[in-house]
This record gives sequence, structure tokens and C-alpha cells, in this order.
Amino acid sequence: MDIMFKSTRGDKNYVTASQAIVKGIADDGGLFVPEVIPKIDFDLGKITSYSYRELAYRILRLILTDYTEDELKYCINSAYDEKFDTELIAPLVKAGNANFLELFHGRTIAFKDMALSILPYLLKTAAKKNGVSEEIVILTATSGDTGKAALEGFADVEGTRIIVFYPNDGVSDVQKAQMVTQKGANTCVAAIKGNFDDAQTAVKKIFTDSELKQELKQRGFVFSSANSINIGRLAPQIVYYFYAYAQLVNSGRITMGDKINFTVPTGNFGNILAGYYAKQMGLPVNKLICASNDNKVLFDFLTTGDYDINRDFIVTVSPSMDILISSNLERLLYHVSNSAEKTKELMTSLANGGKYSFKVDEGFVGEYATISETFEAINSLYKETSYVMDTHTAVAYCAYKKYAAASQDSTPNVIVSTASPYKFAKDVLRAIDGKYDGIDPFEALEVLSDVSETPIPAPIKDIDKREVIHKTVIDRSEIKDFVREKLN
Repeated sequence: MDIMFKSTRGDKNYVTASQAIVKGIADDGGLFVPEVIPKIDFDLGKITSYSYRELAYRILRLILTDYTEDELKYCINSAYDEKFDTELIAPLVKAGNANFLELFHGRTIAFKDMALSILPYLLKTAAKKNGVSEEIVILTATSGDTGKAALEGFADVEGTRIIVFYPNDGVSDVQKAQMVTQKGANTCVAAIKGNFDDAQTAVKKIFTDSELKQELKQRGFVFSSANSINIGRLAPQIVYYFYAYAQLVNSGRITMGDKINFTVPTGNFGNILAGYYAKQMGLPVNKLICASNDNKVLFDFLTTGDYDINRDFIVTVSPSMDILISSNLERLLYHVSNSAEKTKELMTSLANGGKYSFKVDEGFVGEYATISETFEAINSLYKETSYVMDTHTAVAYCAYKKYAAASQDSTPNVIVSTASPYKFAKDVLRAIDGKYDGIDPFEALEVLSDVSETPIPAPIKDIDKREVIHKTVIDRSEIKDFVREKLN
């Protein structure tokens, strides 16, 4: 069955998967969703014998239906290759009583690699399929990891340019170093005086600015996105939920058909939404536990039904989750309400008053961890097992323990581990032992290697010695003009 995509806000123009990937966002500002979430058409039991590439093909062909078999396999095989430091791509690791799905074995040592390794190939193929002759400009706002993963994926890709905006004081030292040292003739990075929400809002406004889009189209440019608002980012993330399940079965920790829980640290709601899609496609999922940090807008929403961004923005030690406007939640609202009219009403309320009310069950549970709880989680698991988590994974670990204690739910659980501890080495070490307070963030890499008895990941070894290429800092109000200037 060919699946078409439509806007969450009611635009009547249906598009193919490849068209949705090129456009990034719908003309009315909504996000593209499949007209129906397909069910898997193969025996679930077979996933235990599939490699990551084979499983990716089995899943993605059901969603990206206008890609041919050859096109899809080309994209998958090009993405999931030796750029990952393990043949498993996404190994499931047991530490103590917890199962960690490690999604940080790619070039930027964060989970964004799982989708942003394949998105450039999906996009190039889509442009060719749809006769796009213009240069594609990838506009991306990042809370730390998406930016580097997108830059890495699109650097020097013919027919594309990429512009990334990140909050100047809202990412870790290693995350910043990864972005500002990025090579590539088609890359551009700018820090903004503001937070991630400011950058994301400005970028989304550009996508719906018809005057600017027309002006730049005449100059030979079209916009697309590498954020998870792009369905080409979201769809590949579904794969690793099935892959985690297969590994649990193969390890003997569950029997095929058993239900499991996933605990996911999330700010923009894309990663956990991929888990929801996996569940709808036929994966035996019981609960999706949404783990938040001190910016617990998602916890409050899932607990009370009230989504309200009229609150202080808190800078935490898990910066990729320092988000108040969770873009992908719009997709869930659409699927749950089954109404573009209702979704548009809620998004209008959010834009105008910063809040809305809507009750979601659908198997989601909200939990959160404070900074001190995050540090305690890192410390306790390290002392118990010598396993070292990053600050985002620690939020999920803490959230899961809270949920399990409160609910007495003994369902097997997978914690979705979203980044290497080396990306946040300074804070990880502070959590392990207070004597590391004040340690230099790059010296911390060497110390963490000694403490954890693991090598520094190759992508960030000696990163502090690389040339800083991107030095621009702009006000958040200047983003549109900056884009226009860069494309002149």
C-alpha cells in the first residue's frame, strides 16, 4: 500500500514520503504525518535474525513507500556502515538490573547519528525523484546534538548547504567544540543569544515565510530541515526500538511476544514518538516512560493534561533536553485526537498564550529527575557496576526507578541511552566524585577515560586542538536576516 503524508494542521495537499522529506514542514506550519501508521507485514519472530540494516529495510519500506527497493537499500547501506564503531550499530548493554540501548556509536557519539546518517541519502534521493533542481538549504536549530550530527551528515554533500543555530550558553563544551570546528565548504554555524526554543521557533517561522521562500527560490534555493520535524528524521528512529526488542529476546531476558517498557530521555518528543510509532506498527510495548529534567513541561503535561510554557527556562546538566516547546508532541496530538482542526486549535493556543489543555493516555507515563537526582543516578550506578552514563541517560535511569517504585510495574524495561558520557565528561566526573568540581572540560576527557577504563571516542579525541572555523554569535532576532545574508 502506498502511504501518503498530510499536515497535522489540515492542509489538504497530500504528498509522498520523498516530497515530505524535501519540504521538511507543511505549508501551513504543520508537521507531516502518514495518513495511516502501517502494521508490520512480517512475522515479528524473524527480527531476532535480522541485522540492523535488514531490519531498517523491513521497517522503512512500510513507511517510505515511494522509494524503490534499490533506493532504500542504497540509503540504508550507505548510512549504517563503518562510520559506526560496532557492527551491532545499536547494542543493548546490561548494567546492574538495567538494560541500556546504546545509540551513541556513530560519528558524533549521540543518538542523532541513528537518523542523521541516513537523512542526507534519503534527501538526495528524494530531490532526484522529484526533479528538484534548486540547491537544498538545510536549516537546523539544535540543543546540542542534532547540529553536529546534521553537519557531519551534510558536510560537502553536493547540492546542499547547511546552516545550524545553537544556544551560545546552552550546550556542553564538547558539543560546542564539535560544531565550531566542523569542516565543509557548505557548512555554516552560528551561536544565538537565546535558548533552543528561540532558535527552533525562528527556524519554523522561516519555513512558513512564503515571501522569503519565494525570494530565495528565485535565487535557486529551497529549504528543508534536519530537525525531527522532518519525517525523514523521525522514521529511521523507529528501527532501533524493534532492534532493542530483538536483542532482549536473543539474550533470553524476554520471550518473543512479551511486552516491554521503554524509558526515553526527551525534550523535543521525537525520540519517544518513534517508540509510539513502533508500538502502533506492532511492537509489544506496554509503557513509554517520558523522562524529563528540571524543564519538566512534558512531565506536567502527561500528568495533568496541561501544557504550559509560561515558566522559567532552566539551564541544566542535560542541555539537549532543555526545551519547553516540544515540537513532535504536535504529531501525537494529531494521532490521538484524529483531528487536524483540534491540533491546529491547540497549536494556535500555544502560539498565542503559551499553553493548552489536552489529556493523553496512549500508554505514556511522565517522570522527571532534578540535577541532584541526575548526579546521584550516575554516582550510584557507577559504584554498583562501574558503568558510566551520560547526564541525559541518567535522567532516564532515575525516572525509570521512580516509575518502577511508584507503580510496582515489573515489566522488563529498556533505557534509551542517547549520548556517550564523553560528551558531558565534566559533569559526569563531578557526579562520580566531588573532587572533580572545576575540572577543565577537555582535561575531563582524559580523566574519564582513566576512571571508566574506556578509550576516548575517536571523533572527539584532541577536539580542543582543532581549528575553530565558525565564530559567529548573533541575537535571536537576527536569524532570518542571517539566513538571507548567507544565501546572497
